[in-house]
Amino acid sequence: MNYPIPDKPQEILALQQQPIDEELVATAIAGVIKIVRSQGQSLEELTAQVLQEDSVLDGQQRHWLSQVMSQAWEKFP
Repeated sequence: MNYPIPDKPQEILALQQQPIDEELVATAIAGVIKIVRSQGQSLEELTAQVLQEDSVLDGQQRHWLSQVMSQAWEKFP
């Protein structure tokens, strides 16, 4: 991987400056999972946050992202 897995929310935000590709998205997802776990949150809490209404993603996209996050949660140590 060309990007280190973020340890802090600020590091995830800094990824916005990079060109978007699959590796960047995977890095951001891994970083979110790492940060959420370090804060003692559960997969259920993360899923609830992903599924909340927002102006960035529509319902179908949020559902897809929650599934991807769940799969990554299981695979990411």
